[in-house]
Amino acid sequence: MSQSKKMFLAGPFKSLVDSKTGIMENHEKQKLLNLISFFETKGFSVHNAHKRESWGKDFMTPEECTEIDFKEISTCDLFVAFPGSPASPGTHIEIGWASALNKPIILLLEEGKDYAFLIKGLGTVANVTFIRFQKEEDYLNQLEKLYLQFV
Repeated sequence: MSQSKKMFLAGPFKSLVDSKTGIMENHEKQKLLNLISFFETKGFSVHNAHKRESWGKDFMTPEECTEIDFKEISTCDLFVAFPGSPASPGTHIEIGWASALNKPIILLLEEGKDYAFLIKGLGTVANVTFIRFQKEEDYLNQLEKLYLQFV
C-alpha cells in the first residue's frame, strides 16, 4: 500500500477564537473542516493545528506547537494557507518555513482583502499558486482543477 501524501493546512487561529466560548467561530471552523475533507478524499493526510488543538479548547505551549508545526511542514508534500488579513503572525512564519523548505504552496486570498507585500511577491522566490476567491466554493472549485498537480 502506498503512503499517502501529506498536507499542512495553516491559517489564522488565536484571533479567530471567541473570548467567551474559548473556541473558533463555527463558520471559520467549517471552512477548515471542508478543506480537510476535500484533501482527505483526494488521499492526503492533513495536519492542521486548529483541529489538533480542539479549535481553541486545548492550546499547546509555544514550544510544543512550534516544534510540531515545523516538523510537519518539513515533511509535508503540500502546504496550503489562508495568510490572514490582517496578517496572522504565526501563519506568516509557517509560510516562511514552507518557502524556505521549498514546499509547493497554495495561498488562498480573499478578494477585496489586503495582504502583506511579501505574501503578494512570494511567487518570485517560491513555488506558490495563488487562488483568489470571493466564496468558499470558488477556491474549492479551483482546487479541484489544480489538485492533480500535487499528487
